[in-house]
Amino acid sequence: MDISRHDIHSCEIPSLCKACEVRHKGMCGALNPDELTLLSRHTRQIEHPSGEELVGESTHVEAYDNIMRGVVKLSKTLEDGRQQIVGLQFAPDLVGRLYASESPMTAEAASDVEVCRVPRATLERLIDRNPALRKRLMEQALRELDEARDWMVTLGRKTAAEKVASLLLLIATHLDPDATGERRIFDLPMSRLDIADYLGLTIETVSRQFSRLKKDGIIAITANRHIEVLSLAKLQARCG
Repeated sequence: MDISRHDIHSCEIPSLCKACEVRHKGMCGALNPDELTLLSRHTRQIEHPSGEELVGESTHVEAYDNIMRGVVKLSKTLEDGRQQIVGLQFAPDLVGRLYASESPMTAEAASDVEVCRVPRATLERLIDRNPALRKRLMEQALRELDEARDWMVTLGRKTAAEKVASLLLLIATHLDPDATGERRIFDLPMSRLDIADYLGLTIETVSRQFSRLKKDGIIAITANRHIEVLSLAKLQARCG
């Protein structure tokens, strides 16, 4: 993809960055126009279809991916080959462990995903000289740590009904954080099998909980994966 080239001293923002809907919310919101121009000289936008791997566990880290659209699934592999889903990332999260030479986990597109790929050396140079960028990425890392701890509570203490409701609420509120009102409409970025794996439940249990939420008028389901949350407040109440 062609990327607009500008004089590094120009105050204009590259056209690629102007078209980015998550620029102000993600790491690029901490960059000035000159830094955005510098970054745009090295980045490229990449589309990954659902199921495609962005980076493999233990592979050498050469670049980071800033999510522009879609959901990324993070997983770890056990010695016997079994995989465990350990997290989900949404726009405008940064995929990749900063300053790590190898990826600690596998990142895979859970839905169709569009990312802005930034070479590792370029981003780390910017971080070193831009305190605001460093602070923003640290805040993201700390937020993910808090969410991981909250998820430990979900997996360890909540009932099956509360687990399924918590996952739906997570997706509903993160896929489009600017959405307002009680309703949310989205396609599930995970199969029933992945949801069961992520929540430590059986597929049958997951399906029963979906049916219960539908029967109670909290969600509507079309074609198995198209979800409409009819009341965020009622869904949140089911999260325990």
